[in-house]
Amino acid sequence: MRTLIDITALQVEALEDIARAEKLSRAAVIRAAIDEYVQRRRRVDISDAFGLWGEAGMDGLSYQEKVRGEW
Repeated sequence: MRTLIDITALQVEALEDIARAEKLSRAAVIRAAIDEYVQRRRRVDISDAFGLWGEAGMDGLSYQEKVRGEW
């Protein structure tokens, strides 16, 4: 898919320097930069991390004390 964006002359120059050094097209460098940016900005839904006991209604400290009490 083609996308039109406006960038500064300094950004174009920097992209061309990178493309030349890595022997890639400027478009390939831009795609790689976008991939890297999206990966860094991808957010993890915190509810996924606590999904195993999110419905339990018990906070972490209470759970820890309960489990340790079973030893």
